[in-house]
Amino acid sequence: MHTSSLFFKRMLPVALALGTAWAARGQIGHEYGATWAAAIGILTVIALSGRKDWYDRLPVIVVLGAIAWGAGGMISYGKIVGYGHAADYLNVSYGLLMLVIIGALYGFLGGGITALALSTTPEHKVDWAAVFTQMFAGGYLFWGFFIFQLEWFMTPPRSELWAACMGAALALGWYMYRNGYTYALRTAFFSALGAGFGFGFGNFLQRMGHTSGIKFNWWNVMEYSIGFFGGLGMAYGIFSNSKWPKTIASHKISNTLAWLFLIILLPVINLIEGVNTKTMTATGEGIQAADPAAFAFNWQVIMWVMSLICMLALTYYYKPALQGASSQKKATTLTLVYLAWYIIISNVVSAIWLTPAFSSQHLYWINLVIVGLFLRKSTTAIMPEAGNAVSASWPVTVLKWWAAVLLCILLLSYIAVSTGYVHPNAQVRFE
Repeated sequence: MHTSSLFFKRMLPVALALGTAWAARGQIGHEYGATWAAAIGILTVIALSGRKDWYDRLPVIVVLGAIAWGAGGMISYGKIVGYGHAADYLNVSYGLLMLVIIGALYGFLGGGITALALSTTPEHKVDWAAVFTQMFAGGYLFWGFFIFQLEWFMTPPRSELWAACMGAALALGWYMYRNGYTYALRTAFFSALGAGFGFGFGNFLQRMGHTSGIKFNWWNVMEYSIGFFGGLGMAYGIFSNSKWPKTIASHKISNTLAWLFLIILLPVINLIEGVNTKTMTATGEGIQAADPAAFAFNWQVIMWVMSLICMLALTYYYKPALQGASSQKKATTLTLVYLAWYIIISNVVSAIWLTPAFSSQHLYWINLVIVGLFLRKSTTAIMPEAGNAVSASWPVTVLKWWAAVLLCILLLSYIAVSTGYVHPNAQVRFE
């Protein structure tokens, strides 16, 4: 596939879907919000793949990858974003570079596990128990040594669980390398590259937005940026390789359990944690003018009823797929419904009908329509067996791109400081 075709037909739809979902996640937050957002990006990848074996294992692949992406949600980055709004170059560049690291951890874990799920074959099965126990051990040891012993704090006095994610990422990378999962390792690095750049660049865009004086949800712009570029990286890592092996056959019990998590457990957690009086009052402008408790209760009931309908309808529609009889049409429908469902939850939490002004919440629907058009025009024969294998020099390419990203972030930090604007909530790491 030519580079332009790869970008517009495969990478861009995934970037738009994951970017939109990650921006909506800004109203919900935490690991559970990130997991739903990541699931939408991975669903888009599978819907565009044209791979029958991926369609048949869709629930398992999506849940594994989404949980890995969502694990990064434990990282605290609020103060780091504030560093990017400081007055001096040292604090600004530190803030943007640390966001690059945090975004890279999201991408490496999420993209790596997703690609690993695509790599397991009857002859070369992934030992998932070993993967997750080694990631847990690596995360605990890395955090214990660098945080508890050396006290290398990134964002004091906030949580330093970035170190746990770093240790888990190193353990995951080492597992993929020594067990020969080259395609998955390559995807992890490109996914990390995209998400890392996206987070740092997003903080820059946020600062420039505040500098402009334009009233907009610039936090959502930053969230959209990490999702967009993270989606680009993950999609490139997957679709630029036409040599993915045929995965193991779908398993009824595994697919069913993954489906229950994807369609029931994950939405229920997001509804409980994200759609309540506290979040709706804090996020939705104008709610204070009404009765916050009554408002929240009424819309909680509406969201629970709507979600129950979605759960039952999707399960009825997708039931044959759980038996290993899926299709591109079913994957596409699931992707669009799952994204629309998430957007509605974000709209409700933000109470957009109480603020007549155009906002980022309205842009989500435009993105959904565009993603739907891309998926509708996609073809099934997009990953032919005859194609270019992954070049052995891909690590050099990754290093070159990483060098370019770091130089770009340093330059953007200089531009940000040169504007002279300092946000009232700016943070200072170094006096």
